[in-house]
Order: sequence, then structure tokens, then C-alpha cells
Amino acid sequence: MQEATAALRGLLEALQSAPGPVVQVDASPLRELDTAAISVLLQYRRRVHERGLMMQLNAVPAKLAALMALYGVSDLFGVDGLSANPAGSGAP
Repeated sequence: MQEATAALRGLLEALQSAPGPVVQVDASPLRELDTAAISVLLQYRRRVHERGLMMQLNAVPAKLAALMALYGVSDLFGVDGLSANPAGSGAP
């Protein structure tokens, strides 16, 4: 949970200097995936939208896509089994 809090803090700091209407988030570094990862992404998405911006989640590891599907939030992030990156790196 401490890692999730630190990750959210880092994302929010980066949001302060978001250059355009779409905030790009690279999910490829995510290795430890559980409900905390989903929670961080949902909280960050909410904050991005509060600023009137859109969030695009890129390089989604297959494991994260599966977890999002399990929790029913795939559509919120534009993620499905076909767009997930099975290798966990690079563009989907």
C-alpha cells in the first residue's frame, strides 16, 4: 500500500506539468499487480478528468488488462484483451 501511495503521489506531481489535453501513462513498468494498482489508476484517472484532461493508458501488460477486466474497469481505460501488450513493454 505504501508503494501505491508513493506511485499516486508521483503521478499527481507529474500531472502538474501535463503538456496537453491527453495525459499519456506508460503502464509497462507495472510489475506488482493487485487491487492497489487498479485503485491508483482509478484515482489518477479521476484527478486527470477533474482537470478537464483525458488519460490514455499505454503499453498495458496482459496481466493488468486481465485484472481490469476482472474488476470491470477495462472500458474506463480503453483496455481490452486485444489491446493489451502481452510482453508488458512497448506500445500495445
